[in-house]
Amino acid sequence: MLRVLGHLVVSALALWVTSIILPGMHLGDDAAPLTTQALTVLGVAVILSLVDALVRPVVKLLTWPITCVTLGLFLLVVNALMLLLTSWIAAQASLTLSFDSFWWALAAGAIIGLLTSIVEAMVDADAAE
Repeated sequence: MLRVLGHLVVSALALWVTSIILPGMHLGDDAAPLTTQALTVLGVAVILSLVDALVRPVVKLLTWPITCVTLGLFLLVVNALMLLLTSWIAAQASLTLSFDSFWWALAAGAIIGLLTSIVEAMVDADAAE
């Protein structure tokens, strides 16, 4: 349970940092109070975690041949598609996550993946000591 909460916090932080870095990614309402913005980021992180747990494995299995041919680079496209799906689901829940284009979603997927990998590697290294 603690690991799931930790992953959720890492995902939320990665989403937040990525939205600061990328001008084509919009997360939350800038005019909203800080509490509302934090809850929006957490809500989107929960949706992203659910999409990654339920949809992503099926998509990865179906796209396995093209992923092999592209030596794994197609996983960046899969990440972008999961973010776009998360954006659509978040809009249904009245949460703001949007991208100006597919390319911004692709960049966001790469950055979020990199940030979560770095943080989780640091946490696992600390746990091993």
